[in-house]
Amino acid sequence: MNIDSYTFDEFKKKAEEFHSYAAPGLLIGGYMVAMAKRALPKGTLFEALVETAKCLPDAVQLLTLCSTGNQWMRVINLGRYALSLYDKYTGEGVRVHLDVKKLDAYPEIRGWFMKQTLKADQDNDKLLQEIETAGESICSIAPVRINPRLLGHSHMTGISVCPICGEAYPDSDGRICRGCQGEAPYVVLKEGQTAPSSDERPRPLVVPVEEAVGRTALHDMTQILPGDSKEAAFSAGQTITAGDLCRLQQMGRFHVAVEDERTDPESGEWVHENDAASALAWRMVGPGVAFGMPPKEGKITFRAEFDGLFSLDVDRLQALNMVPDVMLATRQDNMLVEANDEIAGTRAIPLYIKREYLAQALAVIGREPLFAVHPLRQAKAAVLITGTEVFQGLIEDRFLPIITAKVEALRGKIVYHTIAPDERKPIIDAVSAAEKAGADILVTTGGLSVDPDDITRAALIEAGLTDILHGVPVLPGTMSLIGRIRGMQVIGVPACALYYKTTFFDLILPRLLANQPVTRAFLARMGQGGLCMNCKRCTYPKCFFGK
Repeated sequence: MNIDSYTFDEFKKKAEEFHSYAAPGLLIGGYMVAMAKRALPKGTLFEALVETAKCLPDAVQLLTLCSTGNQWMRVINLGRYALSLYDKYTGEGVRVHLDVKKLDAYPEIRGWFMKQTLKADQDNDKLLQEIETAGESICSIAPVRINPRLLGHSHMTGISVCPICGEAYPDSDGRICRGCQGEAPYVVLKEGQTAPSSDERPRPLVVPVEEAVGRTALHDMTQILPGDSKEAAFSAGQTITAGDLCRLQQMGRFHVAVEDERTDPESGEWVHENDAASALAWRMVGPGVAFGMPPKEGKITFRAEFDGLFSLDVDRLQALNMVPDVMLATRQDNMLVEANDEIAGTRAIPLYIKREYLAQALAVIGREPLFAVHPLRQAKAAVLITGTEVFQGLIEDRFLPIITAKVEALRGKIVYHTIAPDERKPIIDAVSAAEKAGADILVTTGGLSVDPDDITRAALIEAGLTDILHGVPVLPGTMSLIGRIRGMQVIGVPACALYYKTTFFDLILPRLLANQPVTRAFLARMGQGGLCMNCKRCTYPKCFFGK
């Protein structure tokens, strides 16, 4: 039986040339591809989806124009011997698979396919003869519609240069390339190497305490008093005196690492932990952050200079922590902090790190601050409560005291408030009044769900609302709205704020007051930690909600 336009022997020869030998799976795959091609309407511009990485993709490439290189063939390894050919625009097509139920008449094929016959025991001539005899009869075909998300080709939005390896890569992969993220399946050898280079660090000069007098301590030495304190009793760079010997012995230190010419921080490929931590700190720190020098025990602690919002580039933090031998631990992004709060800490992990690792870490950080603390402005807020039932007095308003308390807790004040019915003109008039009152943020309540009477969003748009983000992955608060009306920030608060002590409003208000951008990507990331557990006793912000 022919395979597409080839006789069995002709296709067998092509398989040998392309695949190095005539693999049974490739020969059967030829029949499968031919069967699928005939089932498509004539003239269809088609693509292929293959459900195994073994042999079958080669059959597609031999008999069609589809390949992984031109992105007309996708290999999604489901472990099934099947393929689909489909219209590249509509996704309509056919799926062909090797049908186990049809193998009873072909024992050699069944034994091979089901792994019932050891390879050494297979009769290859008989197996190929059965494949030629069976042809397409051992396959089944069915119409399919490919998932729309798989239609079309992915295009790289941009190319970046990895700050670690210096090679180009798709910037959609992150701040550093996937190879430097740990996915590289090899170790690069330098010229003349036959094995990866040793990572053995410089061995410091260690002397008995009695011989350390007059010498310089190489690193901080910590004294621990259980239940009382843990601090550096001796600092790196400190000269050890005769009077220090007794204290060192009391601390259990009978040998001391001291500086010598091998540990000169200006020489060689290794950098002392204190020098590395200092270099990292100066590069990563942004406005509103203070830190003390020199490092203590190889670590630098960062503190907030004033009350404000802690802001962190999470992607660059992750990229930095992928560089060997350095680390940065921080508070969560978008957290309120108070003056002198500890917000981050960095250090070099070993006593010495490779100079190239420090260079890589600095390159990942780049020239922009990695984290900062932003002061909150004192809001001049307007509150617009919508709802005909509230306007007519049928339901008592409980929104205003809730919103007022939250604004005032952040040192803001309410400069205007009103209640408007579910009608466009009164809402538009209220927006104008809020602007005249000097409000820099407008908080609207209600009218944001799918009820027919909920027209708040439409009225706000008519009043000039732009930069609209409606709907957030946070519970409670999913129906929240964010936008801007000229110079006034806008946040729409759904009815859940009446029933829950903490909602999305509590998470986003500080960010708005810190004048930090709110994008769809930022909101999407809030889904992690965005589920409030509605504890009987709310402990926010001392819980995981919004973190």
